[in-house]
Amino acid sequence: MRVRIEFTEPLLGTVSGNKDITGTFIASKHPDGPQEDELHAELPEDDIAQASTVFPREDGRPFLWDYQVKGFFKDACGMLRRVSGTKSSKLQAYKKIIDGVIFPGPRKIFIDVVGEIEWCERPLRGQTAKGERIALARSESVPVGSSIAFDITCLDKKYEKFVKEWLDYGALRGLGQWRNSGKGRFKWKEVSKQ
Repeated sequence: MRVRIEFTEPLLGTVSGNKDITGTFIASKHPDGPQEDELHAELPEDDIAQASTVFPREDGRPFLWDYQVKGFFKDACGMLRRVSGTKSSKLQAYKKIIDGVIFPGPRKIFIDVVGEIEWCERPLRGQTAKGERIALARSESVPVGSSIAFDITCLDKKYEKFVKEWLDYGALRGLGQWRNSGKGRFKWKEVSKQ
């Protein structure tokens, strides 16, 4: 199936603007080590952007990685499993199913940006052993109305109904960073493949 997502709330960038941090993180977390395309994605060069989260780019165009959509599917299914009467409430071993049977693509899902990319600055609060701590976070923000279009391959068609339920959930809990605040919410529709 091919889907088009239009963001009804701004979408925040999730990649560190600092290439050294991004490379170190990827190298330490990816089971196969650093992936070349992730290490060579374009990132902003200025000092402030290096201390922020941004969108990776190719030829100046921002994009999401395919695994970010998979992560959204896992998050959506994990939450909807707690809601009786949903399709997802009956899905067992959902993380293995999403990892091995459901494939969003292409690898780089380009964002059609409407307007200008701006910045979202916000406080982050955390409870630690030494009390509450507050830090500032700064992320690139793609405006409302921006969109992405991508394919979703389900190796077994019976999982398409789950994917549609997860996409519907995107109207309530979005994609990307700070989605608990409503960032990254979207509406979607199935479109014909070109």
